[in-house]
Amino acid sequence: MTDISLQTLLDERDITRGLSRFARVLDTKSWDQLGEVFAADLRFDYGTGVEQHGMAELRDNMTRFLDKCGGTQHLIGSILVDVDGDRATSRAYVQARHQRTGDHAGPVFDSNGEYIDQWERRAEGWRIVRRDARWASQTGDPAIIGAGNSELG
Repeated sequence: MTDISLQTLLDERDITRGLSRFARVLDTKSWDQLGEVFAADLRFDYGTGVEQHGMAELRDNMTRFLDKCGGTQHLIGSILVDVDGDRATSRAYVQARHQRTGDHAGPVFDSNGEYIDQWERRAEGWRIVRRDARWASQTGDPAIIGAGNSELG
């Protein structure tokens, strides 16, 4: 059995809570709170094969789709966290449901995949410095998020 320090367990908890906070930022469209989870100098590929940089590009990526739809629910689970000092890697499954604006009984658009994140301990706490999203499936009407199939990665 591997000895795990109390600090490692606390770090894992902070990172897991960061992922949960991210889901809530998305679902409440609280874009000004993205900095509570992501580092300003982050790099990311949201499943398109294109590397992007920084908070402004992340916010643009989020608002481009989510500001066009109604309610959403992002469920993040099956979380694995490996901490190595002031760096960590997490892998988490994500299921995201998107409703059409003003049509609660109508069609939905669902995305299922995995977030693979690199974290660093910063002065303000743990922050994602690298995210790679890998989408396993997408079902429903992509027009709900204002996208065509070619834009979804």
